Amino acid sequence: MHLFPPSSCPRLIVKIGSALLVDPDGSVRRDWLAGIAKDIAERTRTGQQVAVVSSGAIALGARRLNLAKGGRASLEDAQAAAAVGQIALSQVWAETLGAEGLTAAQMLVTLDDLEDRRRYLNAAATLDRLLSLGVVPILNENDSVATEEIRFGDNDRLAARVAQAAGAGGVVLLSDVDGLYDRNPVLPAARHIARVERIDAAIEGMADRGSASGMGSGGMVSKIAAARIANAAGAHLAIASGRVDRPLSAEARHTLFVAEKSAPARKAWLAGGLTAKGSIHVDAGAARALGKGNSLLAAGAIRIEGSFARGDLIVVIGPDGAHLARGLAEYASVDAALIVGKRSDEHADILGYAPRSALVHRSHMALL
Repeated sequence: MHLFPPSSCPRLIVKIGSALLVDPDGSVRRDWLAGIAKDIAERTRTGQQVAVVSSGAIALGARRLNLAKGGRASLEDAQAAAAVGQIALSQVWAETLGAEGLTAAQMLVTLDDLEDRRRYLNAAATLDRLLSLGVVPILNENDSVATEEIRFGDNDRLAARVAQAAGAGGVVLLSDVDGLYDRNPVLPAARHIARVERIDAAIEGMADRGSASGMGSGGMVSKIAAARIANAAGAHLAIASGRVDRPLSAEARHTLFVAEKSAPARKAWLAGGLTAKGSIHVDAGAARALGKGNSLLAAGAIRIEGSFARGDLIVVIGPDGAHLARGLAEYASVDAALIVGKRSDEHADILGYAPRSALVHRSHMALL
């Protein structure tokens, strides 16, 4: 068990993509899946609690409905395929885990379930109870109702958000490559990156240069985005190859993204948010102040983008375009725009009411 042994990782999230679970003809790769089940069973017997984020519903449903383009010819086809395939997918998992003496549970979520604070806490409570009972939750995006506006779009980031909700210490993204390379891994000079201590522009650039290999455009980009979310919540994340038998116990090369010190739960939730309603651009002085842990004052703001209400999630953007923080807006965008660049003692006259102390208070903000 080279990846996240139970002794150092009480809870583990494993993400499995469609290509690993389903053959091109739409049939389940049962022998491979049986190996995964054995790995999970071994880990649970030693005390680790495991949840799985599993793709494959659309692929399975498309085969049963004889839909063109793997069920992705239209949104309606994808939703219908997901509705049919999800039953098949949950049955396969229940049977395979059941053969190892494990009980499976199904949880279908949409983006809003993890972006809305109250629904996020409900999902977290359900996960916690299932895991504490020794159940293996099988999670997937609810593609039968999700649309482009309300979906994660990839299970990499979903797995990172699930890890955050479950309080997991590790995430394994099983992929068709064995980690991150400094360039496209098919090139002779490509260098494997075994460990990433900090995700910076250089690391993100490696994904932009084609490290996604056969995963399709943006494959590695989404995995690095997932690593950001997981690491900010205190969870390490590994990208490992699923093109081997028993990938959770095989001694195989992988890339490990090392977590930062765990943030408080609320700030971790803010940092992992994906659906910001707008943004506030700030000057260099405000950027430095944020780095010292200060609130965002109107005097340091340059401009407002988007339409948001008080309490909505927004992004704070520095003068170089970098995302500095996520937080909850203290003002609606209309009022925030009126006091951009203004000193605090001017706010009451401009707004016509007693102002709040900041555009975004430090207690409701997470640095990125």
